[in-house]
Amino acid sequence: MLATRGLTKRYGEVTVLRDVDFKVRGGEIHALLGANGAGKSTLCKIVSGLTPASGGAMTIDGQPFAPETKRDAEAAGVEIVQQELNLIGNLSVAENLFLNRLPSVGGVVRRRRLRDQARGALDRFGLDDIATDAKVSSLGVGRQQMVEIAAALSRDCRLLILDEPTAALSGGETERLFEELDRLRKRGVAIVYISHRLGEVSRMADRVTVLRDGRHVTTVDADTVTTDDMVDLMSGTATGSAAAHVSHATDDVAMRVEGISAGPVRDVSFEVRRGEVFGVTGLVGSGRTELLRAIFGADVAGAGGVELFPVAKEAGASTGPRRFRHPAEATRAGIAMVTEDRKENGLLLRQPVRVNATLASMRRRFSRFGVIRRRAEVDAAEAMRCELDIRGEGIEQPVGRLSGGNQQKVAVAKWLVRGAEVYLLDEPTRGIDVAARRRIYQVIDRWAAGGGAIVVVSSDA
Repeated sequence: MLATRGLTKRYGEVTVLRDVDFKVRGGEIHALLGANGAGKSTLCKIVSGLTPASGGAMTIDGQPFAPETKRDAEAAGVEIVQQELNLIGNLSVAENLFLNRLPSVGGVVRRRRLRDQARGALDRFGLDDIATDAKVSSLGVGRQQMVEIAAALSRDCRLLILDEPTAALSGGETERLFEELDRLRKRGVAIVYISHRLGEVSRMADRVTVLRDGRHVTTVDADTVTTDDMVDLMSGTATGSAAAHVSHATDDVAMRVEGISAGPVRDVSFEVRRGEVFGVTGLVGSGRTELLRAIFGADVAGAGGVELFPVAKEAGASTGPRRFRHPAEATRAGIAMVTEDRKENGLLLRQPVRVNATLASMRRRFSRFGVIRRRAEVDAAEAMRCELDIRGEGIEQPVGRLSGGNQQKVAVAKWLVRGAEVYLLDEPTRGIDVAARRRIYQVIDRWAAGGGAIVVVSSDA
């Protein structure tokens, strides 16, 4: 169905894809694996017309294929669902589903037909709880991901590219997606599947291709390799298993949440001790993200409050219950938050790694009388780049040009630089590779060992 030969991509003097040969058959799910920054997303962006290749050639069904735009690729039957969401928040779900194919007569959109078509596309995934006229911005990340997948699958496609499609999905939504992929496979559709959830790869994929540092490493039948084999192929070394978790929890309470309510969150109470990693679970849409946002002041709670017990005070003494009305208030009180959607509210994508890693600590550590202490800022950012293995062109590279996993490392780095007493982590390992996930787990363990209290929302096992 698809063949690339010698595919190469350069950004200035940096080559991110080197002479890659890659073939996908019709009727197969072909997993594309590699560490963050290995070139997976770049390869798929070239195939889907989102960025031009610097060298090499492609064919579809043996015919030359060189899309200049995404629309060119779609005309050839290529659809892509990217890791970073590409929906328009102020449009309705129905409008996003059929954005380039709105049913119209004489330039006037036929709203009833649009709603009916959208309803059918949503019901296909059991998304009967999503209203077709709801603004996309009102949905959580998991629901937005399902809308984007539904939009791609509502089109007739010959080649479907899915980049981390289940990273924000619940177990039930993942199962519905897999059922649909099985149906597409039986119809002869070629599917390229990128995922760091290697259990999914073992279950769903027919073949596996591994990239490392922009180069093709191997292509093998999926049933001939274990998940440990996949990790070793991606890293180039035998990584072994992760160390067992050691609890650092103490008896001292760091934060108590009392009866907090905001949006779908109703009367939630819990407490977290110093050194404790406290997990929050639930289906996508259950209010996990909204709970953390209400604690952090990103959403103002309608009832209840947060009581903190700072280390600086006597044991058992608190600051008193309060509702934060802005994240800046929560940050000053000693709370940090890694947000679920790094693209929208976790990072400044046009700013370099240096700025993103140090921004939360600027007034505290890197400025004096309003003047930035550039050397201290550079040293701190460079230390974070090395410690978290943030791969790219260096600390002056805009974060938006990093891979998703390296962006996530920067989102964590800014709080590693600043420090806090309570850390709220919303899907901190979403869409990142095994090695990067372990590094973030190491950071979490470091925070806990230092007496930090950590609240984690995660869909990862």
